[in-house]
Amino acid sequence: MAEPRSAPVPNRFLRRLTAVAATSLLAAGAVTAGTGTAQAALPTPVSAATARSYLGQLTVKAENRTGYSRDLFPHWITISGACNTRETVLKRDGSGVVTDANCAATSGTWYSPYDGATWHAASDLDIDHVVPLAEAWDSGASAWTTAQRQAFANDLTRPQLIAVTDSVNQAKGDKDPAEWLPSVTGYRCTYVRAWVQVKYYYHLAVDSAEKTALTNVLNGC
Repeated sequence: MAEPRSAPVPNRFLRRLTAVAATSLLAAGAVTAGTGTAQAALPTPVSAATARSYLGQLTVKAENRTGYSRDLFPHWITISGACNTRETVLKRDGSGVVTDANCAATSGTWYSPYDGATWHAASDLDIDHVVPLAEAWDSGASAWTTAQRQAFANDLTRPQLIAVTDSVNQAKGDKDPAEWLPSVTGYRCTYVRAWVQVKYYYHLAVDSAEKTALTNVLNGC
């Protein structure tokens, strides 16, 4: 089902962010996330057909990194109680996750779909921004307010945040799909569908090489 396109980073999302995440935490359990698989639970992206439609509507233009700083995208913010965005995603994406009184994950199992690795320590995981913060800046977020950039950096509703192997996330850095794709080829369709959905929702542009790479993957989905 196609997702209605919003105005760029609606301020109402800031008000809804904590409530949505708190509901998710209550469903998972206050101290432990009892059962479930170890597969990272990225919110399901739009279909390939919808992603192709969205991609055709994105503005194509050159990117501009001028003025970028990661500090302009405040994260991780408090979501519920002692839990911040990182800890919330770790609980969502893991299996048998146990947390301490400060919401830090002390044990659990996580599967990283980018590289197919399984981990048992939260310290081995990074929370990846599917569309990197620098990439967002380059393609439109430089014009946003700090509050809007905070909403983007902590978005638990769109398929934008996922727990993955830390070294893989660091290797990805701020690269777009023309420069980097998951090594697990079977996950690439999910990844680019998520990428396009996030860019479409936030009215972010794509450059020509990026659009070509996205088109090529989506045509094979």
